[in-house]
Amino acid sequence: MKILATAVKELRDLTNAGMMDCKNALLESDGNLEKAKIILNEKGKSTADSKSGRTTAQGLVWIETEQESNLNHAVVLEVNCETDFAAKDNLFKEFVEKIAKLILEEGIDDMDQLHQQTMDDFKNLEDYRKFVISKLGENITIRRFERFPIKGILGRYIHGSKIAALVLLDSTDPGHSELAKDLAMHVAASKPKYLSLSDIPEEIVKEEIRVLNLQAEEEGKPKDIIERIVKGKLAKQMSEFTLLEQEFIKDSDLNVSQLLKKSNTNVILFVRYEVGDGIEREVKNFADEVKAQVDASE
Repeated sequence: MKILATAVKELRDLTNAGMMDCKNALLESDGNLEKAKIILNEKGKSTADSKSGRTTAQGLVWIETEQESNLNHAVVLEVNCETDFAAKDNLFKEFVEKIAKLILEEGIDDMDQLHQQTMDDFKNLEDYRKFVISKLGENITIRRFERFPIKGILGRYIHGSKIAALVLLDSTDPGHSELAKDLAMHVAASKPKYLSLSDIPEEIVKEEIRVLNLQAEEEGKPKDIIERIVKGKLAKQMSEFTLLEQEFIKDSDLNVSQLLKKSNTNVILFVRYEVGDGIEREVKNFADEVKAQVDASE
């Protein structure tokens, strides 16, 4: 049957699918618009399912805040894809931004709650994710997010869409806005894991002591000074883990705790997301990839 260009355009406007995909779906459905939408949706799911096992270590981080209304919350989000090329695609960026806004506006606090939400013309977020996968040809995962109330002065910093950092100060002084931003930059650069020494789990400290003791013994250090050596190295390493003990990146004469004391304020919390942080990346051999493609085509 002949498919009119107006019908293809209408289906494209409804689904944002490619022109040829719309035409083929209309042909398969004998021109029935609703059936064609279902066909496109199912094909999108099939494409997504076939890519679900692929590693997603690239992507974007996003910060969304609202302080001018009753929302008064901040959201930091990481969404992953397979390649940096896809991460730069406008469709992927739009997908990430819409999710961040949805989390903020609907007051969402966990993944289960997020996946139950509707999005645009899609029944749920999962259908929207699978649609974007079908368009980009890559696996996509919504990895993590945090939402928290802004009760103080918020500093935010994003580095190249790959590192996001937020710092919240227990202050109402607008003059502390620049300090909060500087501290967010510090968090992005210095990678603290904990706020203070007291926040470091006891098992982490014990394991670090065990490793340092083994290192000292392997180096042949005298037993009577090993304890002193371990104590000194432990203090240095633990201080590098904690925001308050780190040297401030803009003034190495001060640590962050001293800087805050001078400013008469404190850090309530900080968040740092880095794209792909902790994800084991698959190392591919280019020659092997080409050979595999050639073998598959024979």
